[in-house]
Amino acid sequence: MVRLFGTDGVRGVVNSTLMPELAYQMGRAAGAYFCRAGGSRRFLIGRDTRLSGGMIEAALAAGLCSSGVSVDLAGIIPTPGVAYLTRTKDYDAGVVISASHNPFPDNGIKFFDGHGYKLPDATEEEIENLLRHVDGPEIPRPTGAEIGEIRRVPELADEYRAYVLSTVKTDFAGMKIVTDSANGAASRFLPDMLRRLGADVTALSCEPNGVNINDNCGSTHIEHLQEEVVRLGADCGIANDGDADRCLFVDEKGQVLDGDHLMIINALRMQKEGRLADDMVVGTVMSNLGFGKALEGFGCHTVSTQVGDRYVLEEMRKHNYSLGGEQSGHIIFSEFNTTGDGLITAVQTLSALKEAGRPLSALGALMTDYPQILKNVEVYSKNGWEENTLIAAAIEAGREELGGEGRILVRASGTEPLIRVMGEGPSEEQLERIVDDIASVVDQELGVNHK
Repeated sequence: MVRLFGTDGVRGVVNSTLMPELAYQMGRAAGAYFCRAGGSRRFLIGRDTRLSGGMIEAALAAGLCSSGVSVDLAGIIPTPGVAYLTRTKDYDAGVVISASHNPFPDNGIKFFDGHGYKLPDATEEEIENLLRHVDGPEIPRPTGAEIGEIRRVPELADEYRAYVLSTVKTDFAGMKIVTDSANGAASRFLPDMLRRLGADVTALSCEPNGVNINDNCGSTHIEHLQEEVVRLGADCGIANDGDADRCLFVDEKGQVLDGDHLMIINALRMQKEGRLADDMVVGTVMSNLGFGKALEGFGCHTVSTQVGDRYVLEEMRKHNYSLGGEQSGHIIFSEFNTTGDGLITAVQTLSALKEAGRPLSALGALMTDYPQILKNVEVYSKNGWEENTLIAAAIEAGREELGGEGRILVRASGTEPLIRVMGEGPSEEQLERIVDDIASVVDQELGVNHK
C-alpha cells in the first residue's frame, strides 16, 4: 500500500484518490487505534466549507461508530478550534476534514490526539497498518448498545471563539482592518471577532457556497486584499487559508508580511514581556535568511526544522519553546494552542501593532528579506526523486555557483504532486536563472508532460 499520510494528514481529489470508502475504513482503523487504551471512546470532528465535507464526514463518522466510538460533530470550524476543543473537552481524538489551501476539488483528513497535537509519523504508520487489516480481528465490530452514536454540537464553535477573544488584553478601537477569509472556515469567525474587539472591519471572501473556497482569495491569492487595504486606507489586512490554521498580513502600503515577519513582531513583544522562552524562535528550512539575522540583531535565537508545523511543534515541545512557525503563516503560540492557529496569530499580531503605536510597515521593516525564488514543478511521481542523478547534478551546480552567499533547497510537497525548488541569495537575477535551470531538469525528468 502506498503511504497515505503526508505532512498534514491524508489528502486527495474527492471521489478519485480520496474515496468515501477510504474515509469509512480510516474511521474504523483510527477508532481501534485510539481506543486500545480505554478512554471515553469519544471523537470530535470538524470541517471546512467544501461541498464534499459533509460526505467525507458522514463516512468517517460511520466508520468510527462501527468500531464503537461515539462522534460529536462541531460543523464548520477552524482546524485550531478542533485542536483546542479536543484537549479541553476530554475527547480521545479530534479529526479535521479539510484540504487547507488546496483547490476546491480536494479534501483531506487529519487527526489530533487527545492532547490536541498532530500525530507523529509512527502513530500514522500504526493507523495505516490497521487500515490494511480493517476487516480483521484487530478492529472490533460491536453490536447493540456498544455501537457509537453521532451528535451535532455546533455550540462548541462558540467556546473556541470565546477562547480566542480571551487571549486579547486590549481592544482594537480605532483600527481599520480588511479581512480575507478565503470563503473558508474563518468566514464566520474572524470578521465578527474583530468587530467585537472594536475594529472597523471590511470582510472579503466570507460567503462560502461549498465550491468557492480558496478560489482566487485567501492567503495563497492575496492580491485583492492588497488592493483593498490601499484603496480603503486601512491599517492592515489579514488573510487566512481554507481551514484558518495559517495567517498572513498586509501592511498599510499593501506589502505582504509573511510568517517570518509576523514571528519577529510577536517575538519582540513576547521578549519584552518575558514570555519568549530562552529567547528562541523555531523556524523551518524555508525561513528567509533575513529571519535569523534579524532575530540575532535583537538578541534572539532561531533553530530550523523540516517543513511542516508539526515538526516545528515537536522542536518546541522538546525544549519548551513558546513561539515557532512557518513562512507560509502557520504560527504556533504554545501558551495558547497546540497547532498553527490563524485566528490567534491575527489577534496577537494586532495586539502587538496596537501597543507599538507605529504603522505595520515600520514593524515589517524590522526584518530585511533576502531575495527568494520558489518554483513548483508538477510531477507524475515524487517517489525516488532524490536518487535522480541529473536532478542532483543540477542542484549541486546551483549550490556551487551561489557559494556561501545563498542556498538552494529542493523538496517534495507533502500535500500536492509537486517538487518545490527554492533559491535564496543576494541577487534575484542570478537566483531566477539558477532556479529555472533546476526546475527545467526536474520537469524533463519527472514532469507530467514528460511521463
